Amino acid sequence: MSKRRVVVATRKSELALAQCRQFLALLVAKHPDVEIEEMHVITTGDKILDQPLASIGGKGLFLKEIEEKLIDGSAQIAVHSMKDVPPSLHEGLYIGCIPKREDPRDVIITTDGRPLSEMPLGSSLGTSSLRRGVQLLLHRPDLRVVPIRGNVGTRIRKCREGLVDITVLARAGINRLGLQKEVSETLSPELCLPAVGQGALAIELRSGDEEMHALFASMQHEETALGVTCERGVMTAVGGDCKTPVAAFAQKKGNDLRLRALLAETDGTRLRREELLCPWPENSKEAHQIGLSLGNKLKLG
Repeated sequence: MSKRRVVVATRKSELALAQCRQFLALLVAKHPDVEIEEMHVITTGDKILDQPLASIGGKGLFLKEIEEKLIDGSAQIAVHSMKDVPPSLHEGLYIGCIPKREDPRDVIITTDGRPLSEMPLGSSLGTSSLRRGVQLLLHRPDLRVVPIRGNVGTRIRKCREGLVDITVLARAGINRLGLQKEVSETLSPELCLPAVGQGALAIELRSGDEEMHALFASMQHEETALGVTCERGVMTAVGGDCKTPVAAFAQKKGNDLRLRALLAETDGTRLRREELLCPWPENSKEAHQIGLSLGNKLKLG
């Protein structure tokens, strides 16, 4: 049987490779004629680790060099964390597949395993996420936010070594790396609403590549795709990026959609929330419009 060779561009961090390989293993299981070649790309966001993302251009810095590999034809697809994907993509590229979502919630890791409510007054919270900082300070205004960046292992190590008392990570990344034993507490969406698209992957393709479109369309998880599209509609409406504390989370409840969203100013003030209950969207256009509608309410609030 002749093989179809697919060159996949991805970041080379441990988590990026883990989530990419887990997804591609499912693809190859479904399409045994596919042969994968990985292309590891170091992005600007990977190179600059001593500054908050908000100050150097936002999460789009994790995409630029990878997208260049698609544009010049050296790679056929790219695998991203959806929460790193800005509202607008480079011309000629599109999200061709959104696989089934991992757990979208956040978790905390503490120096001694205690939950958030039991941490001492004035504990240091290591995070560079404005979204996480704003929400956790609502519950624990005594915390001292300390900006930290780095991969999952680095942030866990900084906590275990006492450089910070608490750090916050995405449950999806913890699960994909098999680090569940490190978790002190999983945060409910009521306590910390997830980032837009958190836990989901985005498979980016070149427009007009019908072979790749057909191949990866078979891997689409429609419920995940519609929910994430709602969330990204919120982000589009508010002009969300790393400089904006914004969150959105779509859940399917029977045949209905529960969409929750949050927005604050860059300094954490004027925090407002909106929630929408409506029938589950029938297609991506409808899902996007629902998200836009809720986002516009947030923006005007």
